[in-house]
Amino acid sequence: MYPDSKQQLSYESDDTVYFFVHAFDPLNNWSAHAVEIWGKKFPTVEHAFQYRKFTETAPEIAAKILAAPSPWSAMRIGRQHAAQQRLDWREVNVPLMTEIAKAKFIQNEDALECLLATGAKRIVENSPFSNFWGCGADGKGQNQMGKILKQIRDELENSQK
Repeated sequence: MYPDSKQQLSYESDDTVYFFVHAFDPLNNWSAHAVEIWGKKFPTVEHAFQYRKFTETAPEIAAKILAAPSPWSAMRIGRQHAAQQRLDWREVNVPLMTEIAKAKFIQNEDALECLLATGAKRIVENSPFSNFWGCGADGKGQNQMGKILKQIRDELENSQK
């Protein structure tokens, strides 16, 4: 299914870019795993996450996010309209991300297999751009996404026993 992470199939040389799907791509919120939640079908977790920022305060922006052609576009729309997002976003963003990500793994067998294959290992979103969701450029970030994935992994592992 997905390649072994040790194969390092995506890299760049001086004159060539080599690319292939990453071994842990299903853990990524931008992976091509649709999520059905709240009576809607989202192309990615990122679409659903950005959508929820605006469902109560700016439904027209939420609709644009749902129709966005890529997770990058969905994120950009959300950032462009940050002033219009729900006021309680800082309080609800982690529980919402947990809900959306859990739905993804329940609904997508290959993503679940990838998550469970991490075993008891610590999971780190190795993002140099986010000190909240990832480990940040210095590796000392909060790694909230890694914590969410570990929590979901543990819950789903225990439910299968």
